[in-house]
Amino acid sequence: MTLLKKIADYSRLIKFSHSVFALPFAFTAAIIAAKGIPTLHQIFWITVAMIGGRSGAMGMNRIIDKKIDALNPRTRDRELPRGVIKTSEAFAFTLVAFGFLVLAAYKLNPLCLKLSPFVLLVLFTYSYTKRFTWLCHVVLGIALSLAPLGAWIAVRGSFEYDILPLSFAIIFWVAGFDTLYGLQDMEFDRKHNLYSIPSIFGIKTSLWIARIFHFITIGLLLSLVSIFNLSVIYVIGVAIAFTLLLYEHLLVKPDDLSKLNMAFFNMNGYISISVFLFTLLNYMVY
Repeated sequence: MTLLKKIADYSRLIKFSHSVFALPFAFTAAIIAAKGIPTLHQIFWITVAMIGGRSGAMGMNRIIDKKIDALNPRTRDRELPRGVIKTSEAFAFTLVAFGFLVLAAYKLNPLCLKLSPFVLLVLFTYSYTKRFTWLCHVVLGIALSLAPLGAWIAVRGSFEYDILPLSFAIIFWVAGFDTLYGLQDMEFDRKHNLYSIPSIFGIKTSLWIARIFHFITIGLLLSLVSIFNLSVIYVIGVAIAFTLLLYEHLLVKPDDLSKLNMAFFNMNGYISISVFLFTLLNYMVY
């Protein structure tokens, strides 16, 4: 039971359940790159790379933000501020997680391995950005956009510009929903001189910025139809994603943020899974 409790503590530390946000988009890129289902070898090591990279990034973020989290009423009950997990333990966990990312890159192909230090740098840098720029949401998007880009390179063994619209779609998608998520910390960020779109621009403008980001996301996802000659099946998946995004924005109102967590957790998980499933179906049928 002690071991299970420790596993649960680490899972909460890194919000393991949030892996559903980026992992389906990584597999979407892998399917497009393979023009079907990638090899089991590629699927396994892409999964390892994704889990390792995201777990390491979250672990590092929790370590860097420990003092801030302890001051924030919303985050003071996290594992590090409460002492449930020691900082040294979190650091060791982070190193192991990043080690798995590098190992997966090595197992996939030489280009993945060569690019792994750059990936680590981006994942490490994000945690500091809210200390000096309200573009921190975009930087987080860039970090998660490495998932489809990395999966493409994992399958093809080379970089090609064709995959960039999908990566940019992830940047704007993440920046949009992270802007919404940041609304709940707007006053705290202002009080402690932390930067975010909500703390700089306020609620109403932030909502419009998030909407614009998400309209750009849908446009970029639709651009893949002509780039990769995708069918109407894929378009249906994007239409579902658009509907879910629309519903997400209807849930969050300037005078009512009570449904913010539902919009953040539920809708965005459904969005990434929908695009993945309909991309997969596209290549299974055509």
